[in-house]
Formats: sequence, C-alpha cells, structure tokens
Amino acid sequence: MISRPNFTVHTSTLFDPKKKAFVENVSVVVNPRTGAIVSVWERSGPDVNEFGPDDIDLRGKVVMPGFVDAHTHIFLHDYNERPAAEQHRDESIVERVVRATNHVRTALLAGYTTYRDLGSEAMQSFDANLRDSINRGIIPGPRLFVATHPLGSTGGFEVRTENYHGGTRAPPASDPADGPDGVRQALRRRVAEGCDVIKFYADYRRKIMRFPPSQQHPYKLGIEFPPADPNPNVPLFSQEEMNMIVEEAKLADLPVAAHAGGYKAAMMAVKAGVTSIEHGFEATEEFIQAMKQHGCIWVPTLAAAERFNKAGVKSLLAHTKRAHDLGVRLAAGGDTGVFPHGQGAREMELMIEAGIPQEDVLEACMIGGWESCGKDQCGYRFGWFEEGNRADIIALESDPRMDKYALRRISFVMKDGRVWKENGVAVNMIENHHTWDLGR
Repeated sequence: MISRPNFTVHTSTLFDPKKKAFVENVSVVVNPRTGAIVSVWERSGPDVNEFGPDDIDLRGKVVMPGFVDAHTHIFLHDYNERPAAEQHRDESIVERVVRATNHVRTALLAGYTTYRDLGSEAMQSFDANLRDSINRGIIPGPRLFVATHPLGSTGGFEVRTENYHGGTRAPPASDPADGPDGVRQALRRRVAEGCDVIKFYADYRRKIMRFPPSQQHPYKLGIEFPPADPNPNVPLFSQEEMNMIVEEAKLADLPVAAHAGGYKAAMMAVKAGVTSIEHGFEATEEFIQAMKQHGCIWVPTLAAAERFNKAGVKSLLAHTKRAHDLGVRLAAGGDTGVFPHGQGAREMELMIEAGIPQEDVLEACMIGGWESCGKDQCGYRFGWFEEGNRADIIALESDPRMDKYALRRISFVMKDGRVWKENGVAVNMIENHHTWDLGR
C-alpha cells in the first residue's frame, strides 16, 4: 500500500461550532490514511507561507464542518411524487435500493456528511446493508447511523388496507412488540440486525380503520361525515414499556429516538429518558420544560411540518424558538425523504426563520447532530474541528450571513479526508477497486 502524506486545508473564513463564531485564517491538517484531523491552527494572516503538493486552498469561501441531518429516511422519496403507503406496497426492493443509492449520493453532494436514518420504511434491515456499502467504499454517501425497523406495538405502525382477506398487503414497517418482555426482545432483535440507534413509535395515528380519511392513501373515498379529528395520535406503548426500551438500550449502549407527534406520548417518552424526541408537533410549555429538565434533545422536523401543514408550522416555529431560549438541546433533522434528499438545509433555514441565531442553528446541526447520534456511543467524533475528529469539511459558495440561501449552495465536500465535490463539481463518485492483469 502506498503511504499518502498528510495535507492541509487552508481557509480564510471558517465557522467554528465550539465557539459559535466565524473565525479567520485557520488551517486544518488532515491524515488521508485515517480520515481524521491531525491538527488545527490559526495563521497570522490570510497568506500561506508554503503550499504542499496535496494542500487544498479554500480561501475566499466559507468553510465549516459537514452537515448532520438528524432525521432522515433513505428509502423514502418525495411524498409529492408518491405517498409512503404506495412506496411501501408497490415499489420493488431493487427500485427502492437504487433510489436510496441515489439519495445518499445527493445528500453527500449537498454537504451532508452524516445521516441519522430513523427507520427503513418497510425495507427490513437493508438500511444497515446500505450503511455498510458506504463504509466499505462501494458507493458514496454520508456516514449513516441506522435504526433498521422501528419498534411499534401490535398494529401500531403499519400500512392499513381494507381488503385483508386475500388482498394485497404491504410488507411490515415496524418490529411489533407488546409488554416489557416483548419490547426487550424486539430491541435485542434490532441490535442483532446491526442498528446504531433505537427508534420507537411512542404514538401514531392507529385509528385509521374507524374513519378512513379521504386525503390519506389508499383511502380515496373518505367517510361522509367524519369527526373533527378522525385519526388522532395515540400512544402505542405504556409507560412501563417505554421505560423498558430505554433501559434495554442502555445495556446495548445505544441512543433512543422516540417518534412522538402528540403531547401525551411525548411526555411519556421524555419521562422514560429517551435521547431525543422526534417531531413533538403538539409542543407546549410543559413539554419544553420537561425536555430541559431531562436533558432530552428535540428534533422538531420543521421541514416536514411545513410540507404537511404550512399554517400549523408557525406555532411549531414559535415553540422551537422558546425551547432554544430555555436551553433545550436542538438538532436539525427535517424528516428528509418526506421531501427530496439534497434539500435538508431547509430545516436550518426554518430554524433561523423562527428567530434562532444562525450560529446557534449551525452548532445545533453539527454538534447537536453528533449528540443525537449518541455522542461517543456512535464510535466517531464529528461536527467540529479538533484533533482526532473525522475530517468532514464543506465550503459554501456564498456567505450565509449575507445570503439566506447559502446553506443550499455547496461548492466543496470532504468526508473522512476524501474529497467528493470540488468547485461545485462531483468527483470520485465511482472508484474501480480492481485492476486487470493485461499480461495474462
């Protein structure tokens, strides 16, 4: 094996998440053999005394750590193209894997060097296989931390169809479990299949068969006179079951993410001690205070809320700002896949629109994203510049302090010390690992 020398990335403007500030004239030394940062140092001025043959000059650009999307689904594509139920039921395994391969490539080129993927969406544990394909250098993509199947109670999170007898059934979308012993076993199944994070549905809209809504596929014809809220979020697990999920996850040294759209289940999950609450669409002052008290991370998925309910997102933005002001830990994850991969920056834009300072939003995306992956539980350090951290470096085409769409415009992407995008152009997307012996 040829030993590759260290190289240095030189910057003139760099965002430092630890300082929550833009700093000047910083250089980062990278070891390409380990994919890690060797050192970070400040120059006395904008000039560089000497360029090594492999050094990278990012002066004139705004440089920062790679983005972390804390809530994604690589096997989903835009709901405006096809509802999730149809994707689960009607798209082949091959099609969904091919789409996911495109999704992770698109995400990487958009500056996302890490994805926390919270549920394979009826694709069993194939998210772990795709993660491993990225880690083995077979395909390009973000560093994936996957949940495989989320946990749900019996019948709690499944695609429902009216013609059960001999009708078409979608593949299972969760690992169903009931009772403390049942959820313990389900969690151990997830660990056995290679998950990096435990995801469970604290609640869901499980009453769909009572009043099938006209706007939710596959129920094209709705009930003529439905109640005001025909299918509300209701808890899927008892407090005892949620407590067991967290307890068993601690034994496995894994973080726990709880889907909680409604207030009641969100409070139960926070009380159980989960790492993060996903969504929290019915946020209240009491819920925000509870997250602060228990040190729970909130991933409000504002971009998904905007997609589903543009009128209702205003209240969620206000609660997100309130949570920030009270010191609740935030991470930026849009439920990407509900909307197109590559557009994850919309979550950060919405957090900024909510009134959260841009520097705090970037820090929540980067370090907060790392924390949502379990901190050191995940096996890596990323999201800030420090010796030993992963060498994940991106550069923007414009300054986000002057251009509100700058986070969408990525000109340079490095992950693990390897460049994937340079001057706005993808590079190294396909690598031939085999060479022909033409002498034979």
